[in-house]
Amino acid sequence: MNKTPIDVCGTGISGLDSVLGGGLPRNRLYLVDGNPGVGKTTLALQFLLEGVRAGERCLYVTLSESKPELESVALSHEWDLSGIDVIELSSIERSLAGKSRNTMFQSAEVELTALSTLLMEEIESIKPARVVLDSLSEMRLLAQNPLRYRRQILTFKQRMAERECTVLLLDDRSAVGADVQVQSIVHGVVSLSMAPIKYGIFRRCLMITKLRAVRFREGNHDYAIRKGGLQVYPRLVAAEHRAKFEKALASSAEPELDALLGGGLHSGTSNLFMGAAGSGKSTLASMFVHAAARRGERVSYYAFDESLHLLTDRARELGMDLAPHVKSGLLNLHQVDPAEIAPGELAHQILEDVSKQKTKLVVLDSLNGYINAMPNEDFLNLHLHELLSYLNQQGVVTIMVLAQHGLVGPMGAPVDVSYLADTVVLTRYFEARGELKKAISVMKKRSGAHEMSIRELKMADGRVRIGPALSEFEGVLTGVPRMLGGTAPTARE
Repeated sequence: MNKTPIDVCGTGISGLDSVLGGGLPRNRLYLVDGNPGVGKTTLALQFLLEGVRAGERCLYVTLSESKPELESVALSHEWDLSGIDVIELSSIERSLAGKSRNTMFQSAEVELTALSTLLMEEIESIKPARVVLDSLSEMRLLAQNPLRYRRQILTFKQRMAERECTVLLLDDRSAVGADVQVQSIVHGVVSLSMAPIKYGIFRRCLMITKLRAVRFREGNHDYAIRKGGLQVYPRLVAAEHRAKFEKALASSAEPELDALLGGGLHSGTSNLFMGAAGSGKSTLASMFVHAAARRGERVSYYAFDESLHLLTDRARELGMDLAPHVKSGLLNLHQVDPAEIAPGELAHQILEDVSKQKTKLVVLDSLNGYINAMPNEDFLNLHLHELLSYLNQQGVVTIMVLAQHGLVGPMGAPVDVSYLADTVVLTRYFEARGELKKAISVMKKRSGAHEMSIRELKMADGRVRIGPALSEFEGVLTGVPRMLGGTAPTARE
């Protein structure tokens, strides 16, 4: 039995359409609710502007804001509302009471039935395909009791369906608790929320709590209000993006480092470079970045902590000139401010790099900055799990840099993500013969064999060198090793 496809109308927000499974089914009534400031009016205007682009007649009924206020919102996004019919509450009041243009309207003065009758007359005259009613708080005040309010919404729903209108009802949650009266009547509910964090932007989330007869993407979806409107970042579900890829080894172009790693880093794996601050983690990541770009592979480097010019300068001093690869477009360097970006937005950017730019290597430097964009540790682990699963399924080599707390002795990390990584590379400081040295070792590698030795890591004279195994030392990982005898080997010159 063939199923008749549902006719949907786009919202003008690609991310929201993705969450909705294509858009909103036509000729239905929908509720968009959220506290003041979450972007309900912006979303509603985008919905109507999309209708204008599709050649549909659109109507905005504003019961709470004036037309100039509505136009100021549009102006901030450089939108032209000339294609949208706007009915103000003040004009409705003049029609009902015959008062002058300057009369201030008080919602309690208007009879709900008369208001609804006039609205339907206007809608019958304009014959819009899309309607926005802003907001239900005014109608709730006019109704004065829940029964009358519910009956009015039911009547409104029936008449709009008869006139083949797709309607958005905006509600600012002025009612105590959730407005179940409306939620039980409407075809779908789009809920917007925002929560302050200790520092930085508000965390804004969108959620579809109801959508009849349509399979939609559940859960919280980050969104941002930018110039041009709402940008919704659907929650990443790795299982939806499975792909086949050729297995390969990504080389660092340093034979000793590749040998330590059992040949290099495998495609479709996540790799954690962990150690104390300044112990060489970012430098090791830059080696793989430079080598991949020289092979003609696209690379995306997300820097949370270090400025891009310091990153490129340090790499150049060690014989890795990244500038030509940035200029050619093979290397995309992203400066990320964790206080100004939501986790969903970052995941969306990475997904775009991989799906559209065919990126083969992604570096997150560092997870310490990434953590600051997360509300809590549990959310970080779940988010990272989906992101890394997606990247692994696309055959991408992912390098995560994590700075541990402390310099020598017992080390701690702000979050344990080692179980998410396929490979864990550890860098440490240690003392030997009155000098501070660095050591490197591979603690874990799921995708193949690797050396179990601990080697010296040295960065000097314009290059990075990996020394032979520190077989003459014991306790290097403690930071204060004991020399077993003989002459300690060092990194080759």
